[in-house]
Amino acid sequence: MTKRHVSLPPLAEEGLRAFIDEVDERLSGDEDTCDVVTDVLVDLHGDREAYERWQDGADISPAERVRLQGYDPCNTTLESEYYAEKDEERFKRSKHLQWLWRQFDATPMADNVEFALRFRRMLADHLFESCGEGCRFFKGISFTYGHNIEVGDNVVVHDDVHLDDRGKLTIGDRVSISDDTHIYSHDHDAVDQTHVDNYHTIIEDDVRLTYDSMVRAGVKIGENAILGAKSIAGKDIPAHHIAAGTPAKSLTVKDGWESVAEPMEGANVDRRAERQLSVDLPDNLEQFDEFQRDLSPPDRE
Repeated sequence: MTKRHVSLPPLAEEGLRAFIDEVDERLSGDEDTCDVVTDVLVDLHGDREAYERWQDGADISPAERVRLQGYDPCNTTLESEYYAEKDEERFKRSKHLQWLWRQFDATPMADNVEFALRFRRMLADHLFESCGEGCRFFKGISFTYGHNIEVGDNVVVHDDVHLDDRGKLTIGDRVSISDDTHIYSHDHDAVDQTHVDNYHTIIEDDVRLTYDSMVRAGVKIGENAILGAKSIAGKDIPAHHIAAGTPAKSLTVKDGWESVAEPMEGANVDRRAERQLSVDLPDNLEQFDEFQRDLSPPDRE
């Protein structure tokens, strides 16, 4: 083993626990989530005095007003807000919690590893569909919604990882996800890029997704498998296999796991269609096409 336990000084630990417990209790209660998130961000950014002056009607500059308004997630928009198929009721809350997660990562406290890991772990209980024990979430992780993510026990997600849960994302126990990894659960049509299909993407127990790798929507990475650095998994990777490349292919079976692993001949199979999710769009949907293109194929009737 190459890591050891670390701890904060007693007084710092006391302050950390008091703060996290307070935020956890408020998020678990009946308070409006917008109010809780606003209060937490105002105090974390050291802006309480300016915020109270503004609330009391003081004359402030337009720039200061924009800054102070931005602490309230109800005054913000996220990219996922444009997605027509989302569960609007669940998104009302997950948007606010996602804003708190992102803006916490913009504070100096996000670099205090012991504090930040525990704060994000607490937030995960409120944001994700479910989150197991002992998980560690590092800085710069982004989500589509958050509420379509299931995470098992003792999962480690490193810096600048993107967890796309526009469809559904399941991550098993003891999974390691390295820096800059992207895991997707939605895909765009090759001809009509405005058409999106959502999938259930599955990362099974004990998987390692190494640096800057990508898992395409609907792929299943089998138990104890490894996806090599900068690889793109577009097909399932069987349990106990090591896969790498663009596109990724199973290269070998982990040493000592041959008797329980799927033979190499059965690897590199595309089963994404089995995990495609149905989508219901509102009848009165006013569609937004940011490209405004007319790319109807000339050979298609």
